[in-house]
Amino acid sequence: MEGFVDIETPAIGSRLQTGSRGNNGSRAVQPRQKSLPPTLKTLFPESIRIASRGDLSKPVSSLVTDSRRVIPGAVFFAIPGLRTHGRFYIEQAIDGGAVAVVSEEAPVHWGHTASIQVDSIRRVVAQVARNYFKCPDRQLYVTGITGTNGKTTVSYVLQHLLNRHFGRGGAGLIGTVQYDLGKRTIPSFKTTPEAIDTFSLLRQMAQGGCRWAVMEVSSHGIDQSRVFGLSFDVGVFLNLTQDHLDYHGDLETYYQVKKRLFKSEAGGDPKLAVINWDDPYGRRLVGELEGDLRVITFSLKDEKADLWARAYDCSQQGSRVVIQSGPESVVLSTRLPGSFNVSNILAALAVCKAYGIALSEIGPEVESFPGVPGRMERLPSTGDFNVFVDYAHTDDALANALEMLSAITRGKVVLVFGCGGCRDRDKRKLMMRVAQRYAGHVCATSDNPRSESIEAIFRDMKEGVSNPNKVEFISDRRAAISRALDVARLGDTVLVAGKGHETVQEFKDRIVPFDDRQVTRELLELKQLVKAGIP
Repeated sequence: MEGFVDIETPAIGSRLQTGSRGNNGSRAVQPRQKSLPPTLKTLFPESIRIASRGDLSKPVSSLVTDSRRVIPGAVFFAIPGLRTHGRFYIEQAIDGGAVAVVSEEAPVHWGHTASIQVDSIRRVVAQVARNYFKCPDRQLYVTGITGTNGKTTVSYVLQHLLNRHFGRGGAGLIGTVQYDLGKRTIPSFKTTPEAIDTFSLLRQMAQGGCRWAVMEVSSHGIDQSRVFGLSFDVGVFLNLTQDHLDYHGDLETYYQVKKRLFKSEAGGDPKLAVINWDDPYGRRLVGELEGDLRVITFSLKDEKADLWARAYDCSQQGSRVVIQSGPESVVLSTRLPGSFNVSNILAALAVCKAYGIALSEIGPEVESFPGVPGRMERLPSTGDFNVFVDYAHTDDALANALEMLSAITRGKVVLVFGCGGCRDRDKRKLMMRVAQRYAGHVCATSDNPRSESIEAIFRDMKEGVSNPNKVEFISDRRAAISRALDVARLGDTVLVAGKGHETVQEFKDRIVPFDDRQVTRELLELKQLVKAGIP
């Protein structure tokens, strides 16, 4: 497949004009004249068409991969999925008024609907979407953040720092919790959306006045070409630990997919990489990228890194850190507890360094960062013990959270956690081993069982049980949280892990409202009333 064809792309300067942009960080964009809707011929040039049938001069009103979203004039992409194939929904798309059907199969006669054959349809979707939405990534400074753990926290911290430095509303965000488009915010429906949605969201950011875009980039998003060809300015690698092996098969394949963010096959490779020097895969990536692009490293302990934590002190109230970058240093405080959050802050500051922002200018802004919903979020409690809710749903993330809490808890850590259904089964026993290593009492429960039975999930978790005296299995998640609060004593810490910001629980035949934070607050209030003798 040949390179991208930009449609009406505004002229801009160099991608990383370090230290040379205006005080609001905006790009110089030429005024755009109103234009007619693109046609099938302009969106599907000969360079990406294998064959076609029908009239390609028709205008295009929208791009869709879901036949239920087809409107008159839409292009429907018949994409093969994990559970079904778009070819089964072509007739529904035509009935909805699709102007063209695009697939990897030979074109057929669909009456008034054109038929277009392409190779690597997911990549074509990304290319066409980028052009349809006027290459919005070229109007924004885009940072893509990948890694097993920490993407959400780093993206939130980075967005906060950019907005504090360049002005509120200047930085948009696409991630696990929400999509912040500058002038409006909507709930997230996927960490890294499908390519059509991704470029649409970026377009809305640019139109809403944003000049910066911060994106969480998942391995699924990379592998399924959702960000193919997207022009990143900075790519960030945080870490790689066991997760999603039900999809990738093994860690090496998982790593190679992550690496593709920095070694894009066509047009999307970043100009600079920010990499965690403390992670073994991060050090490997530095070596494999050497000579291809500039790299900035960060570390909790190694002074050879471009940014490193010369000293830090963590408590349940937050952390105090001395950060060094060459001869420059800054002392800052943050509400985020734990060394892993110090690492997350270093990652965000390293990106700011990549954009030419001095550490002395941006470092103090960390102190005003309020935190991330469901990421080591501290809940109001009775004062006898502390309660945190966190998204940790891998063995590594759970170990980081529990190790940190154990170090700053006078008593024991009481843990509530479960393992998701229809996901990597091998990590279930690993998470149980981690739970017993750091927690004084474990309430194992349901997470999002999906179509898998809780009994089957528990069987896998029980393979990791080595100390049955400290583990209880309680199927109902609310009951498990209640039990943990009953077990906790003066000086203890309760951690409810696995779902974080999520507000629903997924079962085979239903999705029910369930927010760990809300449920825990309700139970704490109820127990206080009972303790006070109020019926």
